[in-house]
Amino acid sequence: MTNGSTKARTAAGLTVGIDVSDIFSHLCILDAEGNVIEESRVRTTTTALERQFRTLPGCRTVLEVGTHSPWLSRLLADLGHEVIVANPRQVRLIAESDRKRDRADAELLARLGRLDPDLLRPIRHRGPQAQQDLALLRARDTLVRTRTNLVNHVRGAVKALGGRLPACSTASFHKKVAAHVPEALRGALLPLITTVADLAARIQEYDRRVEQITEERYPEGRRLRQVPGVGPLTSLAFLLVIEDSTRFRKSRGVGPYLGLVPRQSQSGEREPQLSITKAGDPLLRRLLVQSAHYILGPFGPDSELRRWGLRLAGAGSGRSKKRAVVAVARKLAVLLHRLWVTGEVYQPIAAEQPAPVRAG
Repeated sequence: MTNGSTKARTAAGLTVGIDVSDIFSHLCILDAEGNVIEESRVRTTTTALERQFRTLPGCRTVLEVGTHSPWLSRLLADLGHEVIVANPRQVRLIAESDRKRDRADAELLARLGRLDPDLLRPIRHRGPQAQQDLALLRARDTLVRTRTNLVNHVRGAVKALGGRLPACSTASFHKKVAAHVPEALRGALLPLITTVADLAARIQEYDRRVEQITEERYPEGRRLRQVPGVGPLTSLAFLLVIEDSTRFRKSRGVGPYLGLVPRQSQSGEREPQLSITKAGDPLLRRLLVQSAHYILGPFGPDSELRRWGLRLAGAGSGRSKKRAVVAVARKLAVLLHRLWVTGEVYQPIAAEQPAPVRAG
């Protein structure tokens, strides 16, 4: 560590870059002039990092987003330090460096944070309660995707032997297909179907917990569920991922935050149409897209959002319909944020203004 006189001399303007790894984290401390005054390594544990940073005066700390960044950023903030969690999309010069080393990465983070933190597009981690509740949704999502993979495997294995299983929903798969599995494959596939049944029961338990949590902790979710196609899962995910409704000055800022806007690559007069950025939370983005599919599907009730999406899709190709789904998902995100902020009652079809009466 730095001696007492050095710390006193550099108390103003210290910047610390932290390259975080599972076992050890590397630190690089710069003074106000950008000189390296210390490089060290510390175990990535609460005790070790608290001991290391408690001895430092309040300074700017910079780290990349990752598995450890939520708890580590809260720890540093509680110790009185300014914390900048860098967006990895903004620091590709670290990931793509020809000389990628932990010490060099820590120094680069410190120098970027010292010059201009806005270059790093800082990420704001959500609070502990929101993080815990979101972990519940992610666990459920993992089970759902695992079940889907098992169902696809069973269907593919049967099809490869010339058989075919009856069409049914994924939720009812384990109830309807067991009797139709060919005798030659029963030993291999019936245990998988049993696992699918177990997963279905677990997913139902998660669904009950989601509804309970929403009612107990997030009553504002009722405002969001006014929109057909938005259920407890999507509304809770929206509230947890956004967490603070005031983080956006305007509701349309939600679209870019969730990666539902096209990437841009303008050069001179050339500005090609590109795919969406896919920034932000992938789980919430998938849920919004699923809701958009329902809104535009055969069972979606009439609404201005549905009419707008159907006009956008038109009678064009599959690509134009996919773009319409993404556009509806983006507009839906804006609508949900608006309902959350204002507390308005959702009106699927806006009331038409009466035509003005002209004087005779």
